[in-house]
Amino acid sequence: MAVIQGRTRKEIRQSVGYNLGSIYVSTATGGSTSTVVDTALTTVVGGDNDHIGKWIVFTSGALDGTIVRVTDYVASSTTITFQPTQGSSASGLAYELWDGDQPPARIHDLINQSVIEATGHAYDQVEDVSLHSDGHTLRFDIPTGISMIQDVFYRDRVESTRLHSCNAVFDETVDSDFTVSVDTEDKKQGTGANKFVIAVGASAGDIATDSITSKDISKYDYLECWIKSTVATSAGNLKILLDDSASCASPIETLSVPALTADTWTFVRIALSNPETDTAIISVGLEYDSDLGACTVWVDDISVIRNNTAEWVKVPRNLWRIDKQERDLIFKEYFDGLAPYDLLKIVGGDKPALLTSDSTTNEIGDSYIIERSTALAFSAGSGGPETDPEGRRQQAAFWFGMSQVSRRNFPILQNVRTVD
Repeated sequence: MAVIQGRTRKEIRQSVGYNLGSIYVSTATGGSTSTVVDTALTTVVGGDNDHIGKWIVFTSGALDGTIVRVTDYVASSTTITFQPTQGSSASGLAYELWDGDQPPARIHDLINQSVIEATGHAYDQVEDVSLHSDGHTLRFDIPTGISMIQDVFYRDRVESTRLHSCNAVFDETVDSDFTVSVDTEDKKQGTGANKFVIAVGASAGDIATDSITSKDISKYDYLECWIKSTVATSAGNLKILLDDSASCASPIETLSVPALTADTWTFVRIALSNPETDTAIISVGLEYDSDLGACTVWVDDISVIRNNTAEWVKVPRNLWRIDKQERDLIFKEYFDGLAPYDLLKIVGGDKPALLTSDSTTNEIGDSYIIERSTALAFSAGSGGPETDPEGRRQQAAFWFGMSQVSRRNFPILQNVRTVD
């Protein structure tokens, strides 16, 4: 993965403009919905009408990101008239003035073209810990946002304590719209999972809780458990409650369950909100916090862990492969004996994101993107009747060469397997 500085599209665009000699950056000292007045323009060569056909990009205020075309310029009053007319005044706004033969929209496209050309040679680094082995599953959906996998690890050990095995039914306080039982067939760990059949009459805030032996979990920072729902949920529709009072009467931890795919067991990791207060947890609960209609929810193996104590072991590369067509990570049968019930970590990368707005941050080497975009811009302007097209071709060749040097500085990608 390439070392980056993380400049925004605006910063990259301005750097390209300076390399081209095509940009003037300033702030309007006055103006209206169709004019920019800039007293500093007296420092820019040009008389009446000389700026006609140029482009303005506003970079602050209500017009931030708006691109307009110059239709008139009056040197004596340093007034630029532009079209189309805008709904807000340009007075006091930062702006860029671009030469007419270098439209900012084209610069944006060339920036993204440079990003696309780097794809496959540089990735945005990703670490994912959303998968968990269970002793029998060998095929896993590769999480979204991963386009390349370099290594797979399993968590060999971590400091943890189990709050509820879910082998016994939640029966401390159960809302009348909940029917709770232990499911010994559909489970992930131990002898069973708690199965909550939730009636159509359930409403937000309904809960089912169970008492546990008092536990001090103040040194832990994450709660982990398995959850499945017969309906898809959004983040926070379900919550895990922890309390130092009976029946989760005043929860000191209200932890939002991430979004769930219907009928799919999901291993969830949720950061504790107030671990320093969690010194005597005696009640664990499931809260139904949105009207999902009638549904069934399973919960299994509720534990807390100290994240920084995790020890990771690399899975040998001969034990896993990628099914690109299905976007699946597939392990050989031996994997079940190696990591029968362990959190998995994927180390890899995602395709670098295209820069779609001025605030979008570049995810690969800034120098490469600036140099490549500059080369492409010079090249695009070298085929017509513009001034000195041969000079532009020479500039294009120079900047293409600079970009190749920067590209060679990308870290070498070793032992990577592409996903898509």
